[in-house]
Amino acid sequence: MFADNLFRDKIALVTGGGTGIGYAIAEQLLQLGARVYIASRKEEKLKAALEKLNPQGDCDYLVCNIRELEEVEAAAEAIKAKDGRLDILINNAGGQFPSLAEDISPKGWNAVINNNLNGTWYMTQTMAKAFFIPQKEGVIVNMIVNIYRGFPGMTHTGAARAGIDNFTKSLAVEWSKYNIRINAVAPGIIQSTGLENYPPQLVEGIARTIPMKRLGTCEEVAWLTNFLASPMANYITGETVYIDGGQRLWGSIFEL
Repeated sequence: MFADNLFRDKIALVTGGGTGIGYAIAEQLLQLGARVYIASRKEEKLKAALEKLNPQGDCDYLVCNIRELEEVEAAAEAIKAKDGRLDILINNAGGQFPSLAEDISPKGWNAVINNNLNGTWYMTQTMAKAFFIPQKEGVIVNMIVNIYRGFPGMTHTGAARAGIDNFTKSLAVEWSKYNIRINAVAPGIIQSTGLENYPPQLVEGIARTIPMKRLGTCEEVAWLTNFLASPMANYITGETVYIDGGQRLWGSIFEL
């Protein structure tokens, strides 16, 4: 379905692009002809990813903490100085931890909200004002989570991702006059490096809660994300597309 030159002459930025889903998205974009920036807080992960990505295409990295607006603005200036434009923004960076609601500390709540909601907003608004609005063209894809029936056991990230889901819808309308498309992808349980942050007993046997009886792959999430970023999805905006093996429709995610 994807032509080799689908993203030829396009500049893309993938946050959280050094590992997991973000890495898979960046790798596919490169294979499809894009020039790609990957961004993350940890330079060592970015350097390791770049060694594997560069043979596949034109890739560079930016050290950027999306929670810090000044660093996000600096990333935009770096892209502008080197390439002069940006065509695609994939807001993949984020993180959370499992916790019952009554046990979430103010520090833990603010850390997740700042990372997942505020960071995604800073990146979205900054790149739109620096590139997409002046260009009258751009594509944004936001990575959220399976919040279809709430997110018991992770109220903090459920709230943050619901905020992203809503501003995705709002901006799809507001920014349509600038020819900006914005959509969201909501993965279920994906076999990625992110699972390493959860206690083994929490994810043990979790495939049984999924109608398809398996976890998703990073590549499957990347295929959907890059479809939404591609010209094949030119008439799709304001949507949140779930990729969860049907889990949102049946079964619990975690034993609380």
